[in-house]
Amino acid sequence: MILNIILLVVGFILLIKGADVFVDGSSNAAQNLKIPKMVIGLTIVAFGTSAPELAVSIKAVLSGSSDIVLGNVVGSNILNILLILGLSSLFSPMKVKDNTVNKEIPLTILFSCLLMVLSFDNMFDKNIVNVISRTDGIVILLFFIIFIYYLFSVMKKNNNNEDNTPKYGILKSILFIIVGLISIVIGSNLVVDNASMIAKALNVSEKMISLTIVALGTSLPELVTSIQASRKEENDIAIGNIIGSNIFNIGIVIGIPSLLINNITVGTFNYIDMFTMILSAVLLFLLTYKKRKMQTHEGIIMLCIFVVYYTYVIIGGIN
Repeated sequence: MILNIILLVVGFILLIKGADVFVDGSSNAAQNLKIPKMVIGLTIVAFGTSAPELAVSIKAVLSGSSDIVLGNVVGSNILNILLILGLSSLFSPMKVKDNTVNKEIPLTILFSCLLMVLSFDNMFDKNIVNVISRTDGIVILLFFIIFIYYLFSVMKKNNNNEDNTPKYGILKSILFIIVGLISIVIGSNLVVDNASMIAKALNVSEKMISLTIVALGTSLPELVTSIQASRKEENDIAIGNIIGSNIFNIGIVIGIPSLLINNITVGTFNYIDMFTMILSAVLLFLLTYKKRKMQTHEGIIMLCIFVVYYTYVIIGGIN
């Protein structure tokens, strides 16, 4: 098992560095096109930092580990808001724009509720196994297309003269994108394979491993990106990264794998896991609705909820 742990760490390093290189290359390519920072945060950075989740989920689907697919997304979305935004707010109060509060956070809540409804559509019949079908995946992707349309409308309205000077040219950006994607793919293979082996060796469920180790590992790019952005008072990127990443996680990380293989089994997941994911998004909306700001003490509230939930997950996984 020591070898599995070492390979798991190597996989995470490749995922994190690969995502970092991918984001760097993608952001510079976008800056060459004069795309606003908020849109970069909601799209390029969000997709880049969600790339590990997507790679891990596709690998998990192909390996038949469906618990890892759903746990990866649910765990990452909870971590993104409660842990990452909670920690980011400790460095400086985070200002939130009107559009984010009125449209983007509600969209996150909508996507979270949609995933719960589709995951437990047979909740009243215990003889039927709950699954995310190919049809469900199409529904999720259609909602995601609406989100992309919204982003294009934002980009048209906010096509201002921000200082988006790229660090390097388009060819180097493309090279970074390719190298980043290769690292992400290799890293995802190592993470899924070795996380599953560790779960079996410790006699714990893949659900717990995916909600904790895998979710934390694939969320490290969001963690690093948002904390660095918060320290530099780039709140648009910090919050846009998290909101966009959560929507990408459901829209793409669940949507695409469900098209590759019909009926992704929901398995051992229960309403508490999904409810916590929705609650975290609702809490973010409530805390930022009036003041358009997330302050330090509010971040501490999020961190406390994070600790309570993961205590429940770990105890449940051990038992």
